[in-house]
Amino acid sequence: MTLIHRRSVVLMFPGTGAQHPGMAAGLYGHEPVFTEAVDSVLGLLGPECEAVRSDWLADDPVEPLDTDSRSAPLLFAVAYAMGRLAESWGLRPDAYLGHSMGEFVAATLTGVFRLEDAVRLLWERVRMQRGVPAGGMLAVVATPDELAPYLGDGVVVGAVNGPRHTVLSGCTEPLRAVAGRLAADGLTSRPLATRTPFHSPALAPLTGPAEALIRELGPASPRTPLYSAYTTRLLSPDEAADPAFWAGHPTAPVLFWPTLDRILADGDRLLVEAGPAQSLSVIARGHEAVRSGRSAVLPLLPGPGAGPEEDRRSIHTARSRLTPCPWRFPADLPVS
Repeated sequence: MTLIHRRSVVLMFPGTGAQHPGMAAGLYGHEPVFTEAVDSVLGLLGPECEAVRSDWLADDPVEPLDTDSRSAPLLFAVAYAMGRLAESWGLRPDAYLGHSMGEFVAATLTGVFRLEDAVRLLWERVRMQRGVPAGGMLAVVATPDELAPYLGDGVVVGAVNGPRHTVLSGCTEPLRAVAGRLAADGLTSRPLATRTPFHSPALAPLTGPAEALIRELGPASPRTPLYSAYTTRLLSPDEAADPAFWAGHPTAPVLFWPTLDRILADGDRLLVEAGPAQSLSVIARGHEAVRSGRSAVLPLLPGPGAGPEEDRRSIHTARSRLTPCPWRFPADLPVS
């Protein structure tokens, strides 16, 4: 346990790959705000609502959670509901930050998209992704520069998550070939839990139809500062209202580490992760600003496999640490 000084709060939301069986299921039916928020998202899926909910809560789902028709709506629903739950405690974040789909969640919570419009866009993208060639994403312990010789044939840098934590994305066969070359050269890699080559040129066919739909939806400026992990800076009103900006996300790289670096350079922060798996918390703990104690990290949910009781214990512990002061941590509040 360490003591922290007053820090501004940044609410963070993970992206594709953070989903896992049973994620936050221990809160469903136990935390009314969380339950209502999840139901409000899934209810907008129409006929698919009950099947998606059933697979989320099932020990043996009919559709695996790494298929787009499950990972996309469930990850969005859980992250959105965790954001609403934290806000219901009186937490008033100074800024929001999301990774990949997490930025879309943050945009919905800050008012850029109405919830019904966000779910409509998300579900339409899931439908369009069915026509995209199969592929995936590969996390590699290397810098983007070190991986330059492995790029090509549609394999690109899909995300920069740390100084030596780079994600490659591409279609199945080219990505498999790259994985083999990496292993032969002694570079460590692991596949992420997705069957879609997100943040690669393979998703370019989605851009035009998505831009037309977003133009119809009419996004607005965020009510609270929102950092974009695609530009590494605060989202401007013009960017927030630009359909091309949002439509381009599936083909653009996520620059999470450079964005985090900027956020932590702007001041002392408490980074609160509102989503499953603690993936962003693990990344953030490696930043010098956190290691030095100037900033701190607080995940609201436990890691994968913790179980429903641990889900509830984790959010009760987090709430007890957040609620003494709704929008700032007092100087003497301990955080692990």
